[in-house]
Amino acid sequence: MSAQPDFFRTIAAPATGLFKDRGSKFFAYAYPASTEVEALAHLEALRKEHFKARHHCFAWRLGPDGSRFRANDDGEPSGTAGRPILGQLDSFGLTDVVVVVVRYFGGTLLGASGLINAYRESAAEALRAATVLEKIVHDIIQLDFDYALMPDVMQAVKKLGVEIKREEYGDRGLLEIGIRQSAVAETLLQVKALIWKVSLEEAAGLGWPAGMTVSKNL
Repeated sequence: MSAQPDFFRTIAAPATGLFKDRGSKFFAYAYPASTEVEALAHLEALRKEHFKARHHCFAWRLGPDGSRFRANDDGEPSGTAGRPILGQLDSFGLTDVVVVVVRYFGGTLLGASGLINAYRESAAEALRAATVLEKIVHDIIQLDFDYALMPDVMQAVKKLGVEIKREEYGDRGLLEIGIRQSAVAETLLQVKALIWKVSLEEAAGLGWPAGMTVSKNL
């Protein structure tokens, strides 16, 4: 079985698209969003901006693994709007994205197949206009240590170019560092080797120094 990818595809900035069919206009808006609160804020802003529109249909997929999703037809026949929009997010392989399609009715009924096509194509137009980027998934590792170890810990982290997410200094030192998921074991071994001032092979047989604990921050 192949390993779970430690990156995901999202969009860098908002993008728009437009599809027309028999007088109806479908304005599509794609936004990066990492939470439902963000996604709903974009939806509500569009409801206010397009208050005369008949429908504000939407879909989102959230989370690095894309496990959180929602699709809403907003009064259109069931399955003709939200699902086609969500289908385009999946077709483009995107997550942490919300797409809202605002429909202005043109006076002619499009039928189920016409609606599915319109919502699908308008969403696709917005996503084609977006800049796609890959984001790395990091594990957050917590380093808790006595102050006597601070110079060695800080030097190791700095030398490896590890991103420090949080620092806290009370009775002890605490660092939270972000490490790419696929490189956690290798990077922590390098940190350990630098603190002990030994080779990687030697570090593999050693624990962490007394006065230091390392754990994954869940």
